[in-house]
Amino acid sequence: MRILILNSGSSSLKCRLIDYPSATSWKDVDPTTVLQGIVTGIGKEASLKISVSQHQPSTSIRHDILNHGQAVTWVWESLRDFLKQDVKDQGGRGIAIDAVGVRVVHGGHRFTQSVVIDNTVLDQIEELSPLAPLHNPPCLEGIYQTRALLGSRIPIVAVFDTAFHHTLPAYAYTYAIPGQWTSRHGIRRFGFHGIAHASLAESYARYTGRPLNELRLITFQLGQGCSVTAIKYGQVVETSMGFSPLEGLVMGTRSGDLDPAILHYIAGKDHLSLDDLYDQLNTQSGLLGLSGHSFDMKVLLQAAHENPDSPAALAIRVFTHRARKYLGAYLAILGGADAVVFGGGIGEHAPDIRAGICQGMEWCGLKLNSKANLQAPSPKPSSVIPLHEETSALEISIAGTDEEAWIGRETLSHLCNT
Repeated sequence: MRILILNSGSSSLKCRLIDYPSATSWKDVDPTTVLQGIVTGIGKEASLKISVSQHQPSTSIRHDILNHGQAVTWVWESLRDFLKQDVKDQGGRGIAIDAVGVRVVHGGHRFTQSVVIDNTVLDQIEELSPLAPLHNPPCLEGIYQTRALLGSRIPIVAVFDTAFHHTLPAYAYTYAIPGQWTSRHGIRRFGFHGIAHASLAESYARYTGRPLNELRLITFQLGQGCSVTAIKYGQVVETSMGFSPLEGLVMGTRSGDLDPAILHYIAGKDHLSLDDLYDQLNTQSGLLGLSGHSFDMKVLLQAAHENPDSPAALAIRVFTHRARKYLGAYLAILGGADAVVFGGGIGEHAPDIRAGICQGMEWCGLKLNSKANLQAPSPKPSSVIPLHEETSALEISIAGTDEEAWIGRETLSHLCNT
């Protein structure tokens, strides 16, 4: 079975064409990647990098792309160009594709598992757009264009970022707010980055050869957006993001946890509207707000190295302190853990950040191997690299987050079971 994966970001679109040997072997056999690529810079002059196999260099081209619908068309046209040797007749539509899997960030209360998209599902995703304004609308643009290009005969499966967190117990997802807010407006903690956390957990379980339902894991997805999740025997019991992706860890431009009284105070002092406050908490805060000049962790680490008393150094200390606070809390919630798994751009490539988060955690048996941490290469997708001392009571690893592989498995699993 051949599946096209589309993973939309706010200004990017990742794509991967994968081929499963058979529709019944998805649990035991890894698929073949036929083609993969990414469109970046959507909304202006965009760049498309695409490669036919992992062993061949990627080809990069540029084009003015205004939205995700145009990006999907560009990807589709590139697929036809790159795979002319494998074209089969599908009513004149070209490449043989059996299904499409798409990432949707917010599934709300309705979607706790993957679902084949129809008009009703599209309407429901539209209704959730105000809760994920940077992600759901671009994703919908891509879905509508995919349907226009492929027609109605090819199933499109929505895989939701929030779905992995649907096992959160009520006491973990409920806010201590007036009951009518909750009942009238559906206010609760949803959690995000679910596909990434699911990928990290599954990769670790496969690496160790232990079933996921026997493991207690703490997974860190650290990038431009950051979150941490506590997974107990295959089920999420806590996660740092909440009603929106703004809650939790310090992020590139997002504040993370914040005393809500600050909003009332600043609004009165600076005469800011709610929209102004919301925008600044999402786009002007986090590492950018702390450092005053950058949200790029590489830039901040270099600045901190040159001046340990700089705002960049403080930004890094705040970042690692907040993450370590969550690590300790989640160890308490899980009653201990088998492993801490780092993923995402920062989690995979910043040994100083991993060391800062693990610093001072020897009391619970968490011992990072400094040499292994510093010398660890960038992990390949779905691969795992251990970083702990042999005497560590908890294992520490980095794993290559592979959202596209998870979306593919979820898509095939749903189609095979319906």
